Amino acid sequence: MSELTVEPVESVDESELPVGVDAPEYVLYGGKGGVGKTTCAAATGLASARDGTATLVVSTDPAHSLSDTLNTEIGSEPTRIKDDIPLYAVEIDPEAASEGPFVTDEEGQAEAEFDAGAAGGTDGAMGGLGGLEGMLGGGDHPLAGGAMPGADEAAAMQLLLEYLDDPRFERVVVDTAPTGHTLRLLELPDVMDSMVGRLLAFREKLSGMAGSLGGLFGGGSDEGMEEGVDDLRELSSKIERLRTALRDPSRTDFRVVMVPEEMSVVESERLIDRLEGFGIPVGTVVVNRVSEDLTDVAGFDEEWFVAPDTEHCEFCRRRWEVQRSALQRAQELFRGRDVKRVPLFAEAVQGEAMLGVVGSCLD
Repeated sequence: MSELTVEPVESVDESELPVGVDAPEYVLYGGKGGVGKTTCAAATGLASARDGTATLVVSTDPAHSLSDTLNTEIGSEPTRIKDDIPLYAVEIDPEAASEGPFVTDEEGQAEAEFDAGAAGGTDGAMGGLGGLEGMLGGGDHPLAGGAMPGADEAAAMQLLLEYLDDPRFERVVVDTAPTGHTLRLLELPDVMDSMVGRLLAFREKLSGMAGSLGGLFGGGSDEGMEEGVDDLRELSSKIERLRTALRDPSRTDFRVVMVPEEMSVVESERLIDRLEGFGIPVGTVVVNRVSEDLTDVAGFDEEWFVAPDTEHCEFCRRRWEVQRSALQRAQELFRGRDVKRVPLFAEAVQGEAMLGVVGSCLD
């Protein structure tokens, strides 16, 4: 039996592809694993950059599937994807968190890093939050604001903080990790803000006791202690700016991606409820892999597109009935939101041509 091969789509009519994106400066795609968040983020970034908007696509998913989608190697620093348009991409590196405002220990717990010089030049107890945790009896101590976030979330937060006000990029598109990781990422500002606030209060209370507790802070330097407090205040300010941006619908659109299946609808409902609890607006719902003709979804037809034959194919008809049932259940989920549909493609969605088609569906 001969093996069936599917040739990749090399090009489409570029006149029908979107040039630019009607979206705020931050676009985040979230949802359960495997629904197509990376594809949507890459397609949005490509369309955004096509009109000359300097756009950065950030992947906070440790699976690093963004490189596969864009057909290019992407590192932990912004990489220019194309020479003719200002499209950049970066993937998180959890190990890089140890070099930023967060430190990851061997148990995968993210820790806020104190500058050793500001603490008096020691490498010991106050060189990192780990020393403070030991003094307080562990990372779950109330003073530390509860359990510390994980390494992936800390690394993602480090990138978001880094690129929030980066003048190089006019728009940042974020491909978030699967739902559970995303929710922990969104909880991180509250966790870190609480922890930083308590640490600031703790250190300021001890500032008058620097003489008697000089050994604890590596010599009791008032100047060094104040510098350390200033560092924490700066981190807290960055976290607050991120929180403000995520909650501002004029600056951020959190787009929930789902597939037309019952379990995906259920998880999307939960995600939207949690996001609303964080005060983060969800302006768009993307329904991916819908058994519809490309003409109905994107408004244009191409010879290469193979639409599911729901009239003559019994399998296609049954799958469409399952999808219709799930979409009917999701009606409340769609209420008051912009709903984008992306069809089910026979071809792999990789490379500029196919991402351009997906971008037209998201436009």
